[in-house]
Amino acid sequence: MAVENIRDRYQAAGQDHLFTLWSKLTDSERNALTRQLESIDVERVNRVYKKATSSESNATDPHHVVDSIEPLPAGACESASANPAKAKEWRQIGLQAVADGQVGVLLMAGGQGTRLGSSAPKGCYDIGLPSHNSLFQYQAERIARLQTVAGAQFGKPKGSVLVPWYVMTSGPTRRETESFFASNNHFGLDPKNVIVFEQGTLPCLTMEGKFMLETPSRVAVAPDGNGGLYAATRAPLSPSDKSRTVLSDLADRGIQYVHAYCVDNCLVKVADPVFLGYCIARQADCAAKVVPKTSPTESVGVVARRGDKFSVVEYSEITKEQAELRNPKTGELMFNAGNIANHFYTTAFLQSVESFESELAYHIARKKIPTIDLQTGEVVKPSKPNGMKLELFVFDVFPFTKNFAVLEVARKEEFSPLKNAPGTGSDDPETSRRDLLEQHRRFLEDAGARLKEGVEIELSPFVTYAGEGLESVKGKTFTRSGYIVNLEELDALL
Repeated sequence: MAVENIRDRYQAAGQDHLFTLWSKLTDSERNALTRQLESIDVERVNRVYKKATSSESNATDPHHVVDSIEPLPAGACESASANPAKAKEWRQIGLQAVADGQVGVLLMAGGQGTRLGSSAPKGCYDIGLPSHNSLFQYQAERIARLQTVAGAQFGKPKGSVLVPWYVMTSGPTRRETESFFASNNHFGLDPKNVIVFEQGTLPCLTMEGKFMLETPSRVAVAPDGNGGLYAATRAPLSPSDKSRTVLSDLADRGIQYVHAYCVDNCLVKVADPVFLGYCIARQADCAAKVVPKTSPTESVGVVARRGDKFSVVEYSEITKEQAELRNPKTGELMFNAGNIANHFYTTAFLQSVESFESELAYHIARKKIPTIDLQTGEVVKPSKPNGMKLELFVFDVFPFTKNFAVLEVARKEEFSPLKNAPGTGSDDPETSRRDLLEQHRRFLEDAGARLKEGVEIELSPFVTYAGEGLESVKGKTFTRSGYIVNLEELDALL
């Protein structure tokens, strides 16, 4: 597109201030700015800003009628641990879908390990296990094991069951993620089935909605939140092939169901057949896996109802009285469904998001954003918030589902997030390591083995996905710690 046309477009959108320093730019700087401006849908950004500020204004307006916040209705949520017979049925349904090539996995892995003292992608992090395997490797090996289990269960030829893995990175993490996967031979998975793509960005805006410049020739941008995954699934996977997207790849492969999760949970059951089977049995188009809150005051969002729509309600939105409400029959908290960013979608639902995306209100984060003074061309480093970043959350689509479902699972079996620096004492590398090794101890003890006090045995996902296949350890007592990649190695730890 010609520069004049781009300038006209931005002028019509009220964003032509970006050309203020044009006369001082070199040819290469002008080309760089032109390319960036051409790639931004300026009209969409203006709509996003307008919707976000309007939504925020309504939320703080005492005269605006807001939807009441209610607990999940009866029957909306079932428990996997409280219904072992049902869980067994759901597992069979889920494994059948995996065996039939109907399941894909979508990993949200855009974050860096900054709070962990690392600039690398969080999925590269070693939580200190005996194996020193990264989070990425654990999750890849769970996919490999699940493919094997599903194939064996339904008599499929060896190696024929495939679960494609769609890995969403961000600008700062994409190259290093791709390099990490390549240098580790994609952890034994076929590279054709590991599809790396990138989360989108949005321009940083002034409080009045004007685009901010990072340099005289570059608009300041920021990631558009984990809810940006929906738009990212429609973006071209490669500049050389504009037609191939995550959504088109799902369709080409015949994928009907997608499991989505965040990279920082070492206990995540990737493509969990129980969760998949539950959702398929309920004919859900979207679903959330949840854990019971540890206490009324736990700082976690809960899956609940806002008016007549399912939603994730932040803990700050619930009153102390609501947080402490208990079910008179069970004694459980009424607002008990802690959100763990672990979701199910039908591919059809993911394809439908574009039709209602304009109704989603982005969340505003006011930040101190270095920017260019248009009068002087100098960088201004503010001492207080001077602009905003706009984010969408992955759960913002919940109110638009037609058949939503919720599955409660045991926290100790499925949720141990890695958020904080080593030594923090909660949600840190040490608690992740502890929770995973304690789970492996339970796997062995539930299969009839004993472990002497202090013994730590790490079981590779190649040995077991969720405790299955350990019948041979019954009656054995393990006296030594170690890392096990196949069952035969366990005897060396007796």
